[in-house]
Amino acid sequence: MDVGTYTGFKVTMEDPGIVVVTFNQPEKLNASNQWIKRDLVETINQVQMEDEARILVITGEGRGFMAGDNIAHDAGYHAGTARVPDIFHGHHNPSGTYNSLRFISQAINVAVRNLDKLSIAAVNGYAIQTGMSLALSCDFRVAAESAKLGSATLRFGLLPDEGGQFLLVQLLGVAKAMDFLMRKRIVSAREALELGLVHEVAPDDQLMARTMELATELANGPQVAMRMLKRSIYNAAEMTFAHALDEIAAKTAISDHHPDAKEGMAAFNAKRDPKFNQWLEQK
Repeated sequence: MDVGTYTGFKVTMEDPGIVVVTFNQPEKLNASNQWIKRDLVETINQVQMEDEARILVITGEGRGFMAGDNIAHDAGYHAGTARVPDIFHGHHNPSGTYNSLRFISQAINVAVRNLDKLSIAAVNGYAIQTGMSLALSCDFRVAAESAKLGSATLRFGLLPDEGGQFLLVQLLGVAKAMDFLMRKRIVSAREALELGLVHEVAPDDQLMARTMELATELANGPQVAMRMLKRSIYNAAEMTFAHALDEIAAKTAISDHHPDAKEGMAAFNAKRDPKFNQWLEQK
């Protein structure tokens, strides 16, 4: 797994197989742009393909997780080594905006949701518009006490064009998503917890410790079964019961015969803790 500093973020690797992406432009509240988005997608793709990577953690430095897009479009906001070549940003006409949204902006959330490996957003500060959608795309969200989450695109007469409306409807339901978006709500970490937008809230100085504790727990679990279950959970949200039953049966036909399942049963019979993922350590 490549580690280092890329466009707008740095990548580190912690045992056991925890990839940490940290947005490192705190002076801009880690606002995003096309270069950051494309490099982030490439990093997520590498997490998917590298066996040593088990869990993805995304966080930010300073007061911002990701405070939306950098609407100033600073040409110099390009620090770090680019992972992919530059391309035209679009937005010069309606079809250009459509292309840019589908293939640059929305690609981040698609990549996170398509990632078989579990992801955690450690929401350290402002997660607005793009940042909120990214956090909601992750499988788990741990928020610092001082964090703020919201879309508020209507403040600019704009839409939550990166899929925020879908993610909010999944988590809140139609009525609450309507209220959240139409009233341009930006909520505190505690309010987000009550709404179900985050899983837990931690004191600011304990955010990463708690996140890494969760990441380690997940990384030590049976990775193949967990990745299949993640996909089944998201699929179930859009399937009929009959289709969901067939889908989970097909996946179980694989997981039941995996070495992790044999280890799990052996550990249970021996009354010991299982040691999953030995197949990864043998590579």
